[in-house]
Amino acid sequence: MCIESMENMSYLCGVNDKPITNMGLFSKPFIDVVEWHPQGKEVVYAYHFPERNLSTATQLVVHESQVALLFSKGQLIGTFGPGKKTLTTENVPLLRNLYGFGFGGTNPFFAEVWFVNNVQSFAIDWQMGDMPVFDVDYQTQVPLAAFGQYGLKVTDPEKFVIEFVGTRNIFTQKDMTEQSMGEICSKAKSMILQYMLVNKISFMQVSAYLDALSTGLREQMAAFWSARGLELTKFYVNGIVVDKSSPEGARIADAISQQATQKITGRTWQQEQMFDTANNAIDGFTGMAGQGGTGGLLGGLMAVQMMSGMAGGMGGVGSGRMQPAYGQPVMGGTGNANAARQMGAGTADSGTKAAAVRTVYCASCSGKYRSDQAFCPHCGHKYNPCPKCGSDNGDHAKRCVSCGTPLTGADGGAARTCPNCGAPVTPGAQFCGNCGTRVIVQNDNVCSRCGAELQPTAKFCPVCGNRRQ
Repeated sequence: MCIESMENMSYLCGVNDKPITNMGLFSKPFIDVVEWHPQGKEVVYAYHFPERNLSTATQLVVHESQVALLFSKGQLIGTFGPGKKTLTTENVPLLRNLYGFGFGGTNPFFAEVWFVNNVQSFAIDWQMGDMPVFDVDYQTQVPLAAFGQYGLKVTDPEKFVIEFVGTRNIFTQKDMTEQSMGEICSKAKSMILQYMLVNKISFMQVSAYLDALSTGLREQMAAFWSARGLELTKFYVNGIVVDKSSPEGARIADAISQQATQKITGRTWQQEQMFDTANNAIDGFTGMAGQGGTGGLLGGLMAVQMMSGMAGGMGGVGSGRMQPAYGQPVMGGTGNANAARQMGAGTADSGTKAAAVRTVYCASCSGKYRSDQAFCPHCGHKYNPCPKCGSDNGDHAKRCVSCGTPLTGADGGAARTCPNCGAPVTPGAQFCGNCGTRVIVQNDNVCSRCGAELQPTAKFCPVCGNRRQ
């Protein structure tokens, strides 16, 4: 007896000690026992027994969850389930027709034995990328990638070996995935993109529809596997994400992440840019000091001055937090000095002139749109303009996110207007910011510098420190 082994499998063979007559072309002794023991962690669906020298005395051992197929001269001559069988003309009647065997004696013959694994596989991974879709929320092309798992079971061993396995000696789960990935990607990409476009589902919402997509894809691909002797027991789409394999996809994923961070922290894009600029300046000045330069104290003072200038004067913001002094980009305007006139505030000279149209950034989604639109075309947020600079603000904002101007009604009453030009006047201001006309402070409990509310007994403003007049 001898035992030979191959990678991931083994078989047993024995040399018949009985004399064999008319060996013909048989140069090797025929095999006594044909058996397959799967080895290793990799799933093997089909295994071709390496020896073909069999005889009518050969024992075929088929274990549980296995099926053995016997091929000779290009045709299937026998299918065997679990158990131990002798390859006689009684078990394989076609042997008598193929080789002309008579009765009695031990007769050698050539045949191929295939073992098929009937154990169901539950977790075969699949993934694909390069799936661009026009997103309804972002209004741009977003590259997506999808991944998931599927399960298979061999239901027709003969069809599986002939149609799918082919000439391989061993057919593993990896071979199964490689050979079927074209069908999976084609069906999955087509259905996912159609589903998102027809139903107007954005990338941020598609995760809620993974179950429906999984069910639909399983139904579409069932016929493909059935034609190859397999049953698709399950098919899951586990996730759809931004494809970061390309530089464009990586930038889009980073932009989406930054947008989510801004919404959670309550900061705008302008504020993020302001903080980054100030931090870079401070880091640069600190580096100068570390190299023996004069960037230590002087650099720190310059950085503070820079931040104060960017905020429009930290003491000039009633909310007590740093705000950018620059407004949002203007189309056809002349800057923040004329922002009030651009937003429609009447003047003695302009009279019936139409307000200039500018570009604003939505306080909800940061999308750009024109100031003559009442609602953001990207998310539907109602335009809430600042009376001074025209920047869009949140529904419950008390002060402008760009210039810090108290919004209408934020301090408990309507904003005042200049008696000369009609432009909005900041609460507590003594002069009109548009035409310079002196205005009367109507509320003694409002700071004349920053507009913050003062307690009746307070002598100084608790926000900016201005002495009460």
